Amino acid sequence: QVQLVESGGGLVQDGGSLRLSCAASGRDLRNNAMGWFRQAPGKEREFVAQIMFNGGRTDYADSVKGRFTISRDNARNTLYLQMNNLRPEDSAVYYCAASSNIWGGRESKRYTYWGQGTQVTVSS
Repeated sequence: QVQLVESGGGLVQDGGSLRLSCAASGRDLRNNAMGWFRQAPGKEREFVAQIMFNGGRTDYADSVKGRFTISRDNARNTLYLQMNNLRPEDSAVYYCAASSNIWGGRESKRYTYWGQGTQVTVSS
């Protein structure tokens, strides 16, 4: 049973930074792509960033490119999302996810395992 547990969310002012973590247990995910998605109230879940199994390739939504950085520590079975220059429109519940493949893609259906989410709120 794979468990993904996000942490690091919270309330931050416009322009601030947060670092999200996603700790995996139950299975070594070093051979799995992982990603971050987010969902704001009344909106569909959307892709934020993804990272290849070995960290060799990353991909970002246009809305976060240049501000967010995805990384992973396979020795710790942990995924990260460094979020800088946050904006009110970044407010959402952020979910980490793991794919069954070495490269996940931008569609949520390509991810098998999901965390419960962590709330990020950016005040203006």
